[in-house]
Order: sequence, then C-alpha cells, then structure tokens
Amino acid sequence: MTPIHIVKIGGNVIDNSENLHHFLKDFTALDGYKILVHGGGKAATQLSETLGIEAKLVDGRRITDIETLRVVTMVYGGLINKNIVAQLQRFGNNAIGLTGADGNFIRAKKRPVKTIDYGFVGDIDDTSINPNNISKLLEAGFTPVFCAITHDGDGQLLNTNADTIASALAVSLAKLYSTTLIYCFEKKGVLLDIDDEDSIIRELDPVRYEELKLKQIIHSGMLPKLDNAFTAIACGVKAVIIGRSDELGQLKNKQPFGTRLSTSI
Repeated sequence: MTPIHIVKIGGNVIDNSENLHHFLKDFTALDGYKILVHGGGKAATQLSETLGIEAKLVDGRRITDIETLRVVTMVYGGLINKNIVAQLQRFGNNAIGLTGADGNFIRAKKRPVKTIDYGFVGDIDDTSINPNNISKLLEAGFTPVFCAITHDGDGQLLNTNADTIASALAVSLAKLYSTTLIYCFEKKGVLLDIDDEDSIIRELDPVRYEELKLKQIIHSGMLPKLDNAFTAIACGVKAVIIGRSDELGQLKNKQPFGTRLSTSI
C-alpha cells in the first residue's frame, strides 16, 4: 500500500513564524502522500478581544457561540490556513487549504446538549470522513491542509477538535493507504519524567502503556491523547508518532523521532 503521513500541529507551532517555517519545510520533505491538520493558536483569541467578544468557558472548556464560530472560521479557515498553504507552495508542495465542508470531506454532528451547551461544536464518528474524495485530491498531486472547521451537511459550520480530526482521517484512510499519524507538540515525545526531555520513551505498545498508567508515570493530559492514538492503531493505522515539531526532519533522515506507538514492539 502507498504510504501516507497525517500530521497534526498545534498553536505552539502556528504562533511562532520561524518554527512554522522550519516545520513546513520538514513536512514537505516527508515521503509519499501527506495531509496536514492544524488548530488555531492565539490569533482567534486576539481577534475576539479586538472585536469585544468575550471568551466563554465552562470547566475550562471553550463554548463556541455564533460570534465565536464566526471568528474561528475567519481565523482557522482563512488567515492561518492560507498562510500555511502559501508557505507550502514556497517549498514546492502543491497544498490546498480546506475545511470539512469543502468537497464534503468531513461531516460532523452538533454536540448534543446534556449538562453543558457547547454551542456550535462538532463531534465526528467513523462515518464522518469521505476517504474516496480525499484520495482523489491526493492522487491528483495535492496536499490537503485541513483546519478545525467541519460541517453538518445541513448548511451549518462547526468547530471541531483538530486532534480528533487527524485521528479520524488516519483511521478512514488506513483502508486505502499505509497510514502513519503524527502528533507534533511541545515535548520530544512521551516522557518518563515530564521535566526531563531526555527521558523519552522511544517505543510504546499497549501492554507497557497500561503498566505506566498503573504506576502513574503517564497521567493527566497525555492519557486522552494516547488512548485516542491506540484506538487509531486498533482501527488499522500502521503507527502513531508523538514528537516535537522542530524534530520532524529526523524522521526523513531515518533518525529517532518522538515516541512511536504500535500494536507490538
């Protein structure tokens, strides 16, 4: 099967123009097909403040009301997305910037109201991704760049978690390609000691993961990321790698990069 890399970057890369420049150069150098998924960074918050739109949080989670949706659509789907696409073109990477509504690539469902109304937030499932349409873009020589905006199929845009989008893309496309999912964040990988960057765990399978969870060596914010990653592997994704964006080039050079998660070591 043809290899494909699906790479997700967050605000720590987007908010630093120099880091973004180097990351996109390394991303372009990856072999085979590739897809980039990005979040929002600080720009949406800054624009909201400029427009006098107050951020609404419940238990630390942002509520996407209609005004916030308009801002994140402008920033994620416009400013950030097109800046990334323009820079990729500079490196000879024929990128195309997308939301989930474009080409009906990613259809989500508005999160139901239970105890909290999150507003225009979209949840995706195993039927949300249209892999055949995405495959047509890839095979035509384009590199899709997805922002964190989806749609419900009934004319409504929705704000959707970028980590979740990346995972869903990887699972869906694993039926067609040999898929590697890469999460780039601020650490070198999964660490035995959160304060020691050199304590990186290079290989992690489900058995060792459970052992490290029981010992509370891996805990807190890493748990949902790793749970989602192992779910993706169980659904056919070849491997998931978690590492620092400025070290992505090591993957191309066959050097150790991040923590590789797989079904077995």
